[in-house]
Amino acid sequence: MTKKLIAISISVLFLLLGISGCSSSSTSNSSSKYKVAMITSSGGLGDRSFNDSGQEGLKRAKDELGVDYKIVEPKDIAEGEKYLRELAKTGYNVVATLEYGHADIVKKIAPDYPNTKFVVLNQIVEGDNIVSIVFGEHEAAFLAGALSALVTNDTNIKGMNKENIIGFVGGIESPGIEKFYKGYEEGAKYVNPNIKILKGYANSFADPSKGKELTLAQIDKGADIIFHAAGGTGEGVIAACKDKGVFAVGVDSDQDYIAEGFVLTSVMKRVDNSFYKIAEKLKEETLEGNKILYMSMKDGGAQISEMKYTKDKINPKDLEKIENIREKINNKEIKVTDVTGIAK
Repeated sequence: MTKKLIAISISVLFLLLGISGCSSSSTSNSSSKYKVAMITSSGGLGDRSFNDSGQEGLKRAKDELGVDYKIVEPKDIAEGEKYLRELAKTGYNVVATLEYGHADIVKKIAPDYPNTKFVVLNQIVEGDNIVSIVFGEHEAAFLAGALSALVTNDTNIKGMNKENIIGFVGGIESPGIEKFYKGYEEGAKYVNPNIKILKGYANSFADPSKGKELTLAQIDKGADIIFHAAGGTGEGVIAACKDKGVFAVGVDSDQDYIAEGFVLTSVMKRVDNSFYKIAEKLKEETLEGNKILYMSMKDGGAQISEMKYTKDKINPKDLEKIENIREKINNKEIKVTDVTGIAK
């Protein structure tokens, strides 16, 4: 075979496989005219967090609504424009990106594809065919902070000390991660104004070793509950907490099962629910551009996990306090600060 024919064959192979230069997964249903594409944030699928939650929502939309989907995992954030354009060109009705850094790119290219709806998360981007999703994760983080303050003060629970110190490990410092931290801090101090909260950043969402290092340092300083908002980096946070016999607090999805009995609860940002709602609106033909989809805790956009493996360790009176706080947040009796300024 000549070099020219080989080159042509390779090009055809790339076309058959779909978008090249990245990992992707998709479903196929020739009868469906509704198609959604999702671009993952850094860390990709398998993070047991933000990206996996998005995938779960699309799977549910496929099973229950018959909506096809494709997931693309760029190797680099800078590839965003390339994949956003290619997905729009290949006929996806909705192209959603979980990457915070793609907002300006979406605003730039959206006018070139007026028949495609572009979806961004955790920020508001204006445009005739752009939908912005805003979550109430700060509200769920407040609940987790309040719970942490109650539990760390209960030395009857194995692993809890008398130091009255908890911790936080973030991925990359940004308004979106600070939104988690601020809610957690406010919740903890709502219960105990004198509580101390240690804080560290890994500068990565895919570095479990760094997450473990930061967590061990906080534990050495007396922290016995550490909340992570760090994507795949959080795997190291949870591992360190298990090794030392203290509690972690998971993020984005229900991570309680990762280390049964050592993840106190998880602050769940329900990306799955939001993507299902987007698919539902698409099929109903009610999905409009230049709109904001608010997903507060009350709306099902955020919650803490059911604490399947830890609930029996917690004082029932403290659990009642958490339920009362939840009700006050939902009724706006407690107003949780959103550092991004975009939540209702």
